[in-house]
Amino acid sequence: MKRALLLTTAICLGFSAPAEAAEKAAVIDTYANIAEAAFGDSVTTAKTLQIAVDALIAEPSANNLHKARAAWLAARVPYQQTEVYRFGNAIVDDWEGKVNAWPLDEGLIDYVDASYGGPSDENELAALNVVANPVFTLSGKEIDASEITPEVLSETLHEADGVEANVATGYHAIEFLLWGQDLNGHGTGAGDRSWTDYAQGDDCTNGNCDRRAAYLKAATELLVSDLEWMAAQWAEGGAGRDALIENEAAGISTMLTGMGSLSYGEQAGERMRLGLMLNDPEEEHDCFSDNTHNSHYYDGLGVQNVYLGEYVRVDGTLVSGASLSDLVASADTALDMEMKAKLSTTMMSLGRIKSAAEAGFAYDQMLEQGNAGGEALIMGGVNGLIDQTKTIERIVAKLELDQIDFEGSDSLDNPTAVFE
Repeated sequence: MKRALLLTTAICLGFSAPAEAAEKAAVIDTYANIAEAAFGDSVTTAKTLQIAVDALIAEPSANNLHKARAAWLAARVPYQQTEVYRFGNAIVDDWEGKVNAWPLDEGLIDYVDASYGGPSDENELAALNVVANPVFTLSGKEIDASEITPEVLSETLHEADGVEANVATGYHAIEFLLWGQDLNGHGTGAGDRSWTDYAQGDDCTNGNCDRRAAYLKAATELLVSDLEWMAAQWAEGGAGRDALIENEAAGISTMLTGMGSLSYGEQAGERMRLGLMLNDPEEEHDCFSDNTHNSHYYDGLGVQNVYLGEYVRVDGTLVSGASLSDLVASADTALDMEMKAKLSTTMMSLGRIKSAAEAGFAYDQMLEQGNAGGEALIMGGVNGLIDQTKTIERIVAKLELDQIDFEGSDSLDNPTAVFE
């Protein structure tokens, strides 16, 4: 669903000053440099995760499962800061579903609790359990999955039968295989898969430990290769970078599209307000690991990174340069100050959610109906994101850019439709 911004298209007569063109080019260059760095960090942390997964498979233990989970959590930090690049950049949006699609019907992948249910009209494969079934029927065709490979996951299983909930690859498939289902509802605790689900011989629990390990290994290998491909698109001569350079005005619009769409429809709406309206812990973005507070925080930080032209790499190195903030300040100092103040307010609100969760008040507890404290925390983030989007709209107008359609959400634009 799109939220249209009815902005007047600027018709420029005469010529643009060379200095202005150079400034826009520098802003776009910083944006691309941050993308290259953040996706590069995503590759680095995914490779660390891969090493931890290999160690778990080679020597299953509670300690090695803990290390793999910690590596997954660390891998989410740089990746979430790249989500602002999804909107406006077709090359990212077309690819993103491979690595971060959610929510997923986890029964497609592995065993689930009896309360999960079985196949439904919406998804006949919701409880397929590929780990337990080396041969199955898909779209009337018998599939041999006796060897679980990255190709089987990406080319056969992912979004099988055209159902988006059939998520077979990416961070969340790996998350499920490391944590298992979170069966605590609004209670404390994340998923609690035992390390023995990867044990060998008679110590194996829930069966098919060898195939579960093969799935986890293939999914992690695929994640690394998918991230490597995207990081390359932002290097010098990469398709993502080159697409922005071709048209500087369009490049600036792309940056603002990402900021506004992630802030408004995606994060404030689909990832935060919707879950609160439904009081549903399954609407958490990182629902198996109870890491949603971090996902929200680093999504917000990614928006701020783009505006300020700054990104702190996982090794502590700062990537920075000419920024949207510089561009806006040259046109309207007060508007730039307003944008920076609103970004700061949003980050403080998202930081409160993060701090509360780290102190023991988990995000799925915040979503519980009647929990006034949880609702106040989440709505603080929602309101901050909505408010900063209003200023992004003003920036689009001030810079005399063409009309931009930001992503919308029924939870914000048409709340009654959520319950229809």
